[in-house]
Amino acid sequence: MKKLLLFIFLIPSLAFSACITDDVGEKVCLDAPPARVVSLYGAFTELVVELGAGASIIARTKSDDTLEELKDAPVLGTGLRPNVEYIMALRPDLIISRGGKSASEALTSLKARGLAVAAFDPTTIAETYSAVERLGILFGRAQEAGELTRKTREGLAKVAEKAKKAKSIPTVAFEVRAEPLTLSGKGGLVAEIIDIAGGKVCVEVDKKLVRFDMEALLKADPDAYIVQEGPMNKNPPRPEERPFHANLRAVREKRVLYVDEKLISRPGPRIAEAAETISRFLHPQLWQ
Repeated sequence: MKKLLLFIFLIPSLAFSACITDDVGEKVCLDAPPARVVSLYGAFTELVVELGAGASIIARTKSDDTLEELKDAPVLGTGLRPNVEYIMALRPDLIISRGGKSASEALTSLKARGLAVAAFDPTTIAETYSAVERLGILFGRAQEAGELTRKTREGLAKVAEKAKKAKSIPTVAFEVRAEPLTLSGKGGLVAEIIDIAGGKVCVEVDKKLVRFDMEALLKADPDAYIVQEGPMNKNPPRPEERPFHANLRAVREKRVLYVDEKLISRPGPRIAEAAETISRFLHPQLWQ
């Protein structure tokens, strides 16, 4: 009997069983916490690290360079077009990727080859919490996932409390891409973060991304202009140097903010930091 008990204690993974349903409706089950993980989206990589499971990440995408501890990890292409053969050679026991419309043919190929793939597509803060919860289950770190969610909620509540004291709610043009001009609509994570920060997107379209012509932007004439810089908007020209943007009130009054796409637009662990960054820009007097 003692030998049997000793054997059970030496293989705790036998007691582990985790199943979730991902955002493409697929059931993902693991019989041990994943030790060899390929993450195809930087937000999810950051979440795994925050959950204390960063050592399990064995490769990263081309643009996933925010974490110092992973800078020397093998690079396997982009999140939408990863090197499938390379991933197969790494023998991962879990692949984490974006889902929904962002899902690529590569995921179908990887699933067909028998690899475990969990796809998430959070477009709101609530959906981000859900993704955190399910990642916590898969990694056997439900308690850490709950703590991360709690900290994020508290951080956002702090920003929202500050923003309530503002005397006005400025309209904001959030530039996702300079060419063709694409702004954040009122549907999606960025608009939600801006709301919490004490602002309001100037695009009255219930979509995440909206192609916007210059005439409509001039008519909206937002109080503030935010330019994201990153893979989706590489080296955007400064608004004051663009022929029509210079006519915007926000540009004339120097109410322009440049933000890191990887901070503001990612459904990751830095949502509260993103909200505070924007709130400090929109309402600096509240943060003195």
